Amino acid sequence: MKLTMAQALVKFLDNQYVCFDGREEKFVNGVFGIFGHGCVVGIGQALEQGGHSLTYYQGHNEQGMAHAAMAYAKQNRRRKIIACTSSIGPGALNMVTAAGTATANRIPLLLLPGDTFACRQPDPVLQQIEQTGCYETTANDAFRAVCKYWDRIARPEQLMTAAINAMRVLTDSAETGAVCLAMPQDVEGEAFDYPDYFLQKRVWYLDRRLPVAREIEAAAKLIANAKRPLLIAGGGVTYSEAEDALLAFAERFSIPIGETQAGKGQLPWDHPLNLGGIGVTGGAAANALAKEADLVIAVGSRLTDFTTASKWGFQHPDVKLLGVNVCAFDALKMDAQTVIADAKETLSALLPALAETGYQAQWGGRIREVKDAFTAEVDRQYAVDLPEGLSQTRALGEINRAIAQDSIIVGSSGSLPGCLQRLWRPGAKHTYHLEYGFSCMGYEICGALGVKLAEPEKEVYAMVGDGSFLMLHSELYTAVQEGAKINVLLFDNTGWGCIENLQNEQGTETFGTRFTRRNPETGLLDGAVVPIDFAKCAAGYGCKTYTATNVEELRAALADAKRQTVPTLIDIKVVHGSMSHGYDAWWRVGVAEVSASETVQKAYGAMQENIKKARLY
Repeated sequence: MKLTMAQALVKFLDNQYVCFDGREEKFVNGVFGIFGHGCVVGIGQALEQGGHSLTYYQGHNEQGMAHAAMAYAKQNRRRKIIACTSSIGPGALNMVTAAGTATANRIPLLLLPGDTFACRQPDPVLQQIEQTGCYETTANDAFRAVCKYWDRIARPEQLMTAAINAMRVLTDSAETGAVCLAMPQDVEGEAFDYPDYFLQKRVWYLDRRLPVAREIEAAAKLIANAKRPLLIAGGGVTYSEAEDALLAFAERFSIPIGETQAGKGQLPWDHPLNLGGIGVTGGAAANALAKEADLVIAVGSRLTDFTTASKWGFQHPDVKLLGVNVCAFDALKMDAQTVIADAKETLSALLPALAETGYQAQWGGRIREVKDAFTAEVDRQYAVDLPEGLSQTRALGEINRAIAQDSIIVGSSGSLPGCLQRLWRPGAKHTYHLEYGFSCMGYEICGALGVKLAEPEKEVYAMVGDGSFLMLHSELYTAVQEGAKINVLLFDNTGWGCIENLQNEQGTETFGTRFTRRNPETGLLDGAVVPIDFAKCAAGYGCKTYTATNVEELRAALADAKRQTVPTLIDIKVVHGSMSHGYDAWWRVGVAEVSASETVQKAYGAMQENIKKARLY
């Protein structure tokens, strides 16, 4: 069939399917785009021409639309995607951050940026960089560092191998992430006689990787020799749909569970064995037992520094690690013994193998002790009453109680992810959507849009700080345009609160982290706070808006927001510094070795002492 490269690409994408556990689904469900000269007459023409079932979504910031596409894929457990296309140069580069976010989080994201002319005849064209040391380099080469697969389609027939390899990576549970197919704008319009077998329906089977008997036997032996093992539920539990298998395994052997940001929300928060968040942004219960555990079983976790507390959190002198992960790269972290396989299949095979030994963990009453103590601590945080105004933790408690049980919350950056991982009590499975692999400011509203597109029948709440809102909120307009009712819960604490905390905890005075005016007397940004009416900003887009300065106003706003059919925003004015703080965890940051400040010197000394307690790798 003679088609332009762009027309063939659209037809190809429209015919991609995945099959997981016998359930076949359409894989590519639409395209986000912001058209410019690098793509509008190529892929734009192909989409406009029709003859496909892909929905076109108009983005309003390239990073924002790509983050929305990532959230869509994440909420669909990586089995549905929306592709993203942009013009060359600045449009393409705006998507680089989102590519990094997707790759860090192991989420499939297909990016189709326009590129400069392959023929080079009209060069230099508008928005072309022109690298004098290597002429073939374009803005799109920036994607190489943040993508799992990168290709440039310099001839129309190259589309076939490029597209097949793109799908190979996007549907690979061990290697998935961002994929970039750079499309020179002249090549997009060039025709080729594509064979029917390239354009036909193609099903990609997401087969579960089965564990080998040798690894199951070794893992069972390792656990059988442990007295106090601890399970960590990572994102792999979510994508494998292994939550029931994990809970059955934990119950059979009385093993407590700590949750990562990606793994939180799949298990009932009030289950006796669920200790909640673990690590730097975790709670007191999981962190206490992490220090006492002689075996840590990481299921589907990348074991980031936030999960391991910079390799400091596991302090038993003889602690061992078992990594269960479909990705060998992740399974091997921290010198772990491995089972390189699907989480659900591994747990299902490991349970009978371990049961044969008559094994039971020996935590005694310790699990209930730390669980009950931290449950009371969360209740306390949710009831904090400050004379200056509304605390962040009290606001979260009111929200947690007010929204529907099946509502989905979305977050990413600032102090809110810490509060949420420590304190939030999910009402149902798959309602806790946190992007914390990259912790990208500006993801929250875009992510809420993507989640709403994935689950239009659910109420979706974006948990966003004032600093993150200021970075990126353009897709709030897209939500209005699409009739996608999202709810933005904006916590205004007049600055980048979590970074200010980091400064202060490491001995540095507040500097550059409050939203204050420049002081003419000092020449510094240490003047009065600059007030912002965020409700007015959102009202200009067509949202229903509210401002809440106390509990009563917040309750009323939450109740009324439920009745709306358009996107809403509640501008919640919270007391500066009223977020929750860490529970016995350490995060390694680069404290100054030399400083005139005694507090910085003290912080550097403390860092050196903590380094001694941390594992080396």
